Order: sequence, then structure tokens, then C-alpha cells
Amino acid sequence: MEKRRFGSSGAEVPVIGQGTWQIDESRRQSVVAALRCGLDLGMTHIDTAEMYGDAEVIISEAIDGRRDEVFLVSKVLPQNASRTGTVAACQRSLARLKTDRLDCYLLHWRGEHPLEETFAAFEHLRREGKILSWGVSNFDESDLDEALNIAGEGRITCNQVLYHLEERAIEHAVLPWCEAHGVVVVAYSPLGHGKFPGPDTNGGRVLQEIAAAHGATPRQVALRFLVRRPSLFAIPKASTPEHAAENAGAGDLRLTHDELARVDAAFPRGPRPRVLPTL
Repeated sequence: MEKRRFGSSGAEVPVIGQGTWQIDESRRQSVVAALRCGLDLGMTHIDTAEMYGDAEVIISEAIDGRRDEVFLVSKVLPQNASRTGTVAACQRSLARLKTDRLDCYLLHWRGEHPLEETFAAFEHLRREGKILSWGVSNFDESDLDEALNIAGEGRITCNQVLYHLEERAIEHAVLPWCEAHGVVVVAYSPLGHGKFPGPDTNGGRVLQEIAAAHGATPRQVALRFLVRRPSLFAIPKASTPEHAAENAGAGDLRLTHDELARVDAAFPRGPRPRVLPTL
């Protein structure tokens, strides 16, 4: 599994990690097995959030006895992101996860609380050792400008955003901004959240042809395309060990320049939208 430096955290993190949104809607035994399989295969970046129902509790079971292997990320909801509310939310997440620290803590999206308060809380938690780094999620270019003005260079570790083959809006401004400021980009729902290109579509056929040349799957090709740049990471979800193993296979896949160009042409990024797409 390829690893890269995860922004200002300084940690070496696998390019393919494990998302956990809606894992509590699947059979718990299968999900725990999937997360553990993912860890065995090098997907040690596990992402969650206080919004994700019982996900943090399920993760605590999956990583029991293996915490030091994991780059663990959670998120505070905007309505809880006051200075005191952020600290309290973090403590609740730590309790559910049965850990003493988060490797990275994110603001899930912007809300009514000033960023100054949220970031002050993040810095307090970092000084206390409760979090080792922090970042944001669903931030567009203007949000990132404001965040940088408050936090300064080198504080914002990552920006987690919606990014898949048929939703490439971040490439217009968000990705260039993040690369210019040393902020890594983490793609959530990188397989399209149930809308992966079918084999009868033009894009699906391109993915299938490239996959066949590598003994891979179309989903592995898609994930590899999404992490083609040093600043990019992806966190697909898996609810079975078999699905986790397929996701992990993208971590060592290598696509040629021509193959990347074919995928790029098959899934054009389109015009820049007025508002950054989110789920």
C-alpha cells in the first residue's frame, strides 16, 4: 500500500483509507471484519464523525488492540463547533472510540460558529494531546482563504471533499489552492455513493478496458485515478471484507500516463459550479 506524507500532520498515511459513513446500517459483524481486513491490507487511515451514528463505537471494536496502527480521524458537527462545544464533542468522540487521541480532527462543514472559535478549540485540543492535527471538510476556495487568514500557514492539515469520477468540481479551484498551501485533499464518496459508472456507459467501458490490462477491477482503476497526484487521498467505504480487499488493491495499482489521460477524457470535469458540491 503506497503511503504519502499527510500534510502538516507529518504522518505517513496510505493513499487509500476507510470511510465509515452509514456503516451502522450494515451488519455489524461484517463491518467490523471489513475494517479489520482493511487494516491487515494497509488501509490504516480510518475516517469517521460524530454525525455517523454508531460508527465510532463500531470502529472502537474493530481497532481494539490495534490503535497504534491507525491514523484515526473524526469530525465535529457545525452546531457543536463553538470553542467549548468543540472540546466537548471531541471528548465524546474519544470516549466512543475508546482512545485517548485523534490523529486528525475536522470541522465537518461551516456553520454559524466563527471559525476563530473552532480553530482555537482545535489548538487547545492539540496542546492537550487530544488531537495531533486538525483540518476542515467541505470547504470551498473562499472558505479556505478565510481559514488561512485565521489559522496561518501550516496549521490546516487537510480538506475533505466530495470527489469522484463524475464529480470533479474540486479540480477548478479547491485542489490548486490546497496544493499551493500544503493542505492535502481527502476524497469522500470516491466511488460515487451508489452511482458508479455502469459497464454499458462510455466511461464504464474505458474503466473496464484499463482494468483488464492490469488484472484489476474498474473500481480500483477509478480509485487510482483519484489519487494520481501527491496531494490526493481517498476513503472509500466497505461493509464486507471482500469489498475492503478490492478497495485496498487500488493502493498499489499503477496507471500509465496514457491510461490516466483516457480516464480524464472519459469523465470530463465540466464547468466550475457556483457552489461546491457536497453530500
